[in-house]
Order: sequence, then structure tokens, then C-alpha cells
Amino acid sequence: MRLVEIAMASVKTTVGATRSNVERALSVIQGAAGHATVIALQEQLLGGYPPEDLVQWRGFVDDQARALRGLVAATAQSGSVVCVGMVVARGDHVYNCAVVLHRGRLLGVVPKEKLPTYNVFYEQRTFARGAPGLYDEVLGGVPFGDLVFELDFGTLAVEVCEDIWSPDGPMRRRCYSGAELVLNLSASPFRLGVVGTRREMLATRSADNQCTLVYANAVGAQDALVFDGGALVFQNGRGMFAGPRFSEGVWTTVVDLDRTRRLRNENTTWRTDAERFAETPLSERPRRVRAQGATPSRSGLRFPVPPGRPPSFFLPEPAPPADPQGTFCEELLDALALGVGDYFEKNGFAYIGIALSGGRDSLLVLLIAARYAERAGRLPGALIRAFYMPTRFSSSETRLAAETICQELGVPIAVVSIEEAFERETEAARAMLQPGEQLTPITLQNIQARLRAQRMWNWSNATGGLFLQTGNMSEKAVGYTTVGGDLMGALAVIANLPKTVVIYLLEYLRAKHGYRGIDAVFARPAGPELAANQEGEKELMPFAVLDACFYLYAGEKLSPHELVEALQSLFAERSREELDGWVKKFVRLFSQSIYKWVQSPLSLHVGNLDLDRERALQLPVVESREWMES
Repeated sequence: MRLVEIAMASVKTTVGATRSNVERALSVIQGAAGHATVIALQEQLLGGYPPEDLVQWRGFVDDQARALRGLVAATAQSGSVVCVGMVVARGDHVYNCAVVLHRGRLLGVVPKEKLPTYNVFYEQRTFARGAPGLYDEVLGGVPFGDLVFELDFGTLAVEVCEDIWSPDGPMRRRCYSGAELVLNLSASPFRLGVVGTRREMLATRSADNQCTLVYANAVGAQDALVFDGGALVFQNGRGMFAGPRFSEGVWTTVVDLDRTRRLRNENTTWRTDAERFAETPLSERPRRVRAQGATPSRSGLRFPVPPGRPPSFFLPEPAPPADPQGTFCEELLDALALGVGDYFEKNGFAYIGIALSGGRDSLLVLLIAARYAERAGRLPGALIRAFYMPTRFSSSETRLAAETICQELGVPIAVVSIEEAFERETEAARAMLQPGEQLTPITLQNIQARLRAQRMWNWSNATGGLFLQTGNMSEKAVGYTTVGGDLMGALAVIANLPKTVVIYLLEYLRAKHGYRGIDAVFARPAGPELAANQEGEKELMPFAVLDACFYLYAGEKLSPHELVEALQSLFAERSREELDGWVKKFVRLFSQSIYKWVQSPLSLHVGNLDLDRERALQLPVVESREWMES
């Protein structure tokens, strides 16, 4: 047997906090350093991820090199091989790299080759890429490029995040060059469904390359992105270890590298492919770097055995039955709470403020903020401030819902009417009009929304509080929101959640916790209460239809005609004429509303489709629909 102990760390970092990031990483891995054979830290740990255009400041890049020296010194005596992500300069270019350290020496720097520039990523904008066979020196003589590392336990390769998402990534040639253990240092953001996709992909890469594959992922939130951690180990396609998600920490497991060697020898297809790769010119193959000095003693390591009592290699791992609704809701709520919490903590806010309407959206945001407070070990009432600001159009039912949920959570709520201010602002707006001009109904609605936002900003300024925006993605997509009003806030918590998902989460939380406040919210049809008897579905369309339109148009990029055809399959009980009318309304409202949602606050990214112009969906503000009409 050739047993090695692998440690994988997930560390909460902040972009730009180079020395603090190193200190935090050292505190996380201190329990593993000295006995773990290898310690894998995440992508760009030193400078934080994503740094975006900050890497254009060479001082930021140089400071990571200084911080690296501190990490090298702190781990020099441990004997563990430490792999960490950082930005490294080489000539005129900067690279997203994995750096390998051992016993006070920098063994090598390996640049990322696959630079994503899609969805939420913009790496080709600022980074240069690695390449097969690339070799140079950086950081005062440290090998740089396409490298594999020979250590006393075997041959190691390292790579960075996106490199593993391509079947033609560097792992293939490095494994053909002898790498048995591959470390992938990642900062892979959370999105719905990613954990299943991620595990399948990692298992496939491990099997295709007949290697032991270690995945170390970042945890925490940076701006709009949420990183869910979740360390994973696969050996020749078999899952060996899965660490907890949404948690900072270090996790260790033991693998037998002789198993990888044996399976390579047994797999004739892989062996044949490796023999064919041996014909590749030397200039296109990885360079070998030999480490001096030993890794920690492995004599005390024990052979990894399957879980269960008694342990069995033939029986499935004992696990509770899966609950699809619970899994979906819990991981989504965890991601959102982590996003709120890290934004709150890293920016140094004193309180969290929420304008409660007594409706579905703001109630869910309150519950997410309360979830963060509880996870942080604080009482929601010590951290959160809620405000109910009624006018003549506010109902007793919504006030009851707002007050009930606050009572259940122990959150103080202030009822501050804006009726008088509404009247004054209405008169002031009329005074600005010319003869014959009149205030429109939508103007009267927007005045109320803007007054509420103004008061929340005033509260934020006075207390150092974080003003959370509470709108959902469905209504944002069609402009059912007010610029300067309910569209405003410092952080948009559920702006990338469709309305149907908002309702689904509330139903789940009601069933789990029995909140009477949710019952009170559901007792009344959803609507903004900015005019008499408003109902969102009557003014727009059924939320299920609206969300289907949004997904198929913005996500699947169907034309309006194709959209109608698809909706007929989804909503067979509806007439084609009705569906056609809804599609035309959706497309018109969506196109007209782009100018609105480009002005919205930073919003948490939790899916594959966001209404964030600087992230997932980049559309021109000035746009004609003429192309749809042919």
C-alpha cells in the first residue's frame, strides 16, 4: 500500500485582503499541517476571488507575492506539500496560478489554461493562459508552466478550476506523464443543481484519466457570487470523500495511490492511450520538478474503509432517504443566507434593514436574514430592523402578516406611515405639470414606492445599516418595479429568484416551521398594494406563465413564435390566443424594462440565468423588437 493523507481546505477570503487571507488560511489548516501529506487550498486564495480588473494594478499582484512568502515561512517546518491559488506576474502578463510549496521552498507555479469568459466569468479580459509544454521561471527563479511534481509518495499535478471542466484540459497530458494525484484548486460559484453536475464531471475526469482527483473549493460570498465549498475526492472514478458545503474548514481523508497505479495497469485502453501520448514531442509535454526533502511520515495512516457497521465494500453507503424538496430549498436558503451574511460582515454594516410590505417577497428576505443571524450565533432581533410603511392602499391583512412574522422571529418592527408624505409629494408633483397635464395612476404608485426607499436610505445613513432590496426576478424582468423605489437597496437578495420559487420556498418554510406569518401572507393574493385591489397576476399574467416565458425567452433564447408553441405544451388548458397575448406582453415588457434592471443593486447569483447586465445576461438597453417581426 502507498497511503497518503489529503487535506482540503475551504477558506472565507476577501478580495484584496492578502495578508488577512493568509492568516485565515493558516488558522483553518493548522490542524492538518504537519501530518497531512498534501494540503490543497482554493483558487486565488491569497488575493481573493474574483479580483476582476483589480489585477491590472501591479501593486495588487506584487502584494500577493509578498503574502506568499509569509505562507511559505509558516508551513516550512510542517513537511506537508501545500498547494495554493494566487495571481502571478510573468513579464507583461498576469496569470491565475496554482503554486506548490514544500519545506520552505517554492517547487513550481502552474498557470490556468482554460479561462472562462461566459456567464459570471470574465477571466480572458485580464489573464493570460498557460499552454502545453510552457516553461519559464518566475518569482526569482521558480519553475513556471506545464509541470508535474515528483515527491517521495508519488507524482503530483495541480490545476485551477476551469481546467477540469474541459475534457481536453491539462489533466490528460499530465496523467499520461505520470501524475497519479491531481489537485484542482477551485473557486466555483454555487448555482442551483451544480453539486450533481460537479460530482458527475469530477467522477468522469477521474475515470477518464485513471487518477486520484482532489477538488478544493472556496467558500463564502464575494459581491454577488456565493461559493459553496464542498471538498471532493475521486479515485479512478470512484467517490472516496465528500466534505460539507457552505462551511469553512479543513477536511482530511486517506487514499491508497497503489490502487490508482494498479487500475492504470489493468485498464488497457488507458494504457494504450498513454503509450500513444509518449510519441508527443517533448516540447509539448509537462516538465518534471523533483522535490527535495520528505513529506510527513505516513506510517501511522490506516487503510481507508467504507462507512457502516460492519463496514462492507459491497453494500451502498448508509444514508437517509433523499428529500428532493428539502434538499433544493435548504441549499438555496443556505446560499442566500451566506451571501447576505458575508456582504454584511465584510462591509462592516451595523444592522440589516428590511422594508416589509406584508407580501411574499419581503417576508422571504426577512426569513433569509434571520437564517443568517441564527447561523452566526446571533438573535435575529439583535441584528435586524423591520419597517412597515403603510398608505391608504395598505390592507390590515398585510400589516398583520408583517407584525406576525416579526413577532415569531423576535425582530422589532416599526410602523411608520407615509400617507402624509404621499399627499405632499403628490401635490408637489402636480405643481411641476403644465396646463392640461395630469398625474398618471402609475405615477401615484411610484411616488409611494420611492418614499419608502428614501426612508430606508435615510435609516441606513443614520445607523450604518444594510438596506436589503426585496424584489424577485419575475417582476424585475417585466419592469413591475419602480426605479428609485422598490428596485433600490444596497444588496438584492432574491432578485434572481423567480416568483414561483419564492412561493415554493415560503411553502417549504411554513411546513417546516409552522410560521403563522406565512399563513397570513398567503391569505391575500400577491400584489404591491400601491393602488386599490391590486393583484400581480391580474396586472401581468399567471406567475407560472410569466416564469415559463422568462426561462424560455431569456434562457433558451426562443423567438416569440417558438415561445407560443412551447407554452402550448406547458399549458394545454389555455387557448393559443390567450398564450399569444401573454407572449407579446412579456416580450414587450421585457425589452422595455432592460433600462430598469441595469440600474438595480448588486444581486446574489444562485442560478444559471441572472438579470445582471455585468454578469450573466448582457443585453443592450436600447433595443428594437423589429427582428422578432419577420
